[in-house]
Amino acid sequence: MSLTLTPARRVDARMVAHDWPWARDERAAIMAHWEKRRAARPAMFNGTVLMLRRWALADGVLEADLFEADYASLTALKDWGFPDGSVLNVFAAAVPRTRDGTFLLGEMGPHTAAAGRVYFPCGTPDPTDIGPDGQVDLAASALRELREETGLVAPQGPDPGWVIVRDGGLMALLRPVQLAEDEASVRARIAAHLAAEAEPELSAIVGVRDAADLDPARMPGFVRHYLASVLAGAEDSRSAR
Repeated sequence: MSLTLTPARRVDARMVAHDWPWARDERAAIMAHWEKRRAARPAMFNGTVLMLRRWALADGVLEADLFEADYASLTALKDWGFPDGSVLNVFAAAVPRTRDGTFLLGEMGPHTAAAGRVYFPCGTPDPTDIGPDGQVDLAASALRELREETGLVAPQGPDPGWVIVRDGGLMALLRPVQLAEDEASVRARIAAHLAAEAEPELSAIVGVRDAADLDPARMPGFVRHYLASVLAGAEDSRSAR
């Protein structure tokens, strides 16, 4: 399946009960794979994550049914190339952009599962994102990851909506965050945040201003696809003036 990019004005996610047959049937192989992964990166933790069972997009609203799974099963699903098409790895990501037009991404630290890869601040949703009514607040999940990874807090303003990027077994829900400061100021703030942490999740900040900054060796497809689309649109707007 090729990558697709679709705008949405709202995401309505809720918890449902689901017995994941693939994870149950492959349990022994999943746990053996997990032990190999942990041997290489002992900091990895097999906690509870939320995954996508069913979704529908109509009139700019994404309706999503999420269920609980363990991180070991999600890790195996991704590492093995998404062999089970009945579920998706869904996550929300903040997309910070500075006043002078630079997108800021983070290089994952050496102790993380995705060491060396360059992403927007993001994380797989977990039970802390579930409200008392069973709704899952994915906007809060994205902004929490932004704050935890970089120390940045999204400014108040109009709801920016979402961009949904689908890439095979992955669905990335991207939340634009327009920052009021220029790149140099924001980088200084992030650097201070990382320096204050005992073991920061990020090892470096990567800026993207044009297509030449896109790095296929380190940036996953959903990141490059989104940025290439936005940058091309900006270039078209400048050319039309």
